[in-house]
Amino acid sequence: MQVPHAPPGGGRIAALVHAYLAAEYRWECDGGWLDLHIGAPAPAVSARYPAARTAGLLSAWNPHSVGRPDAENRAEDERLQADLVASGCAFRPAFSSSANRSWREPSWLVIDMAVGAFDALSRRFGQLGTLYWRTDAPVRMRIDAQAPPGLADHADLDWLRS
Repeated sequence: MQVPHAPPGGGRIAALVHAYLAAEYRWECDGGWLDLHIGAPAPAVSARYPAARTAGLLSAWNPHSVGRPDAENRAEDERLQADLVASGCAFRPAFSSSANRSWREPSWLVIDMAVGAFDALSRRFGQLGTLYWRTDAPVRMRIDAQAPPGLADHADLDWLRS
């Protein structure tokens, strides 16, 4: 996702976070696509993976929400998929999109990856925002940035930089 004409720094981060919060998130399960909602539980994930303690949604597309050619995005997605295979964690295809589908990014739903390993992969692939949650709790968004004014206390956001 790219936010055109956004000011650098906190203004751009705030605009992106608002867009992420308004985005739609889905993951593939048994041939269908199931929704994930920030701030709400994800019972379908728990039903499909009853022993799972955590889940997360991660992408390798468009680092820091700066667009790049599809061929580069696909190559990075293949690298991320190889890293997920090597991790031994279960994972499923997923995607993020705007409600009007003006942008769409392939992602992966990752099951039971420790938060440190998850954040390391997110940073390796330059992702500003990811979803990560305990399966017995609502879906949360993790932002790898310092919180801009007005968003620091948002109930569904975890800021990874102080």
